[in-house]
Amino acid sequence: MKNETALREEICSVGEGLFRRGYTVGSSGNISVRLNDGWLITPTDACLGNIDPARIAKVDEKGNWVNGDKPSKTLLLHQGIYSNNNEVNGVLHTHSTYLVLLTLTGVWSEEAILPPITPYQVMKVGKIPLVKYHRPGDPEVVKVVSAVAEKVRGVMLEKLGPVVWGKTISQASFILEELEETAKLWLKSGKNSSPLTTDNINEIFAVFGSKW
Repeated sequence: MKNETALREEICSVGEGLFRRGYTVGSSGNISVRLNDGWLITPTDACLGNIDPARIAKVDEKGNWVNGDKPSKTLLLHQGIYSNNNEVNGVLHTHSTYLVLLTLTGVWSEEAILPPITPYQVMKVGKIPLVKYHRPGDPEVVKVVSAVAEKVRGVMLEKLGPVVWGKTISQASFILEELEETAKLWLKSGKNSSPLTTDNINEIFAVFGSKW
C-alpha cells in the first residue's frame, strides 16, 4: 500500500480527472481509500476537481474524525464496503450523467443495470445491480450495499449515481469510466444493442478469468 501522502495525491488526481471529464459536477461525489489505521475520504461538499490534499479527511478504524475537513456524509457507506471486502482499498461515488439517465429511463434489470454489450464491460466491470431509490444518506443503503460488497464491483443508486470499488482508487475510477461509457453506448443505441452471446462471454471467462 502507498503511504498516506501518496494516497492523498492519488485521490486528488483521480478526482480532478473525473471532474474534468464531466463524471461529476459541482460539489457532488466522494472518494475514499483504505489506510492501515483507518481511511481517507474527501470532505463533505468538496469539489472533486479542486481538492487540497491536506484538507482530505482522515478517520480512524472506528470512524472517528482525526484530521482534515469534515468527512463526507457518505462515510458509513464507504466503511460498510471496506468492512465486507478485504480486497477493496478504494471506493468512489459520482453522479455520472448517463448512468443516472439510465435509471430515469429504465435499466436492463435490477440484477444488472446494463446488458453485456462489450467485452471490456464484461472483463472490467461485470454485473452492476440497482439499489432502489433511497434519500441521500439513508442508513438503509449501507445495509444493502454492504451485503453485496464481496460479490460485485459496484452498485447503481437509483436517481443518484454509481458507487464502485477496487483494489486501488485508480482501479475503481477505471471501472467507473468503463461503466459510464457502456451506459452511454446503450442509451445512444436506443437500448437496441445486441448483447454478447453466452459463448462470447464464456470465452472471455476462459481467456481472462473474468466473471459476469
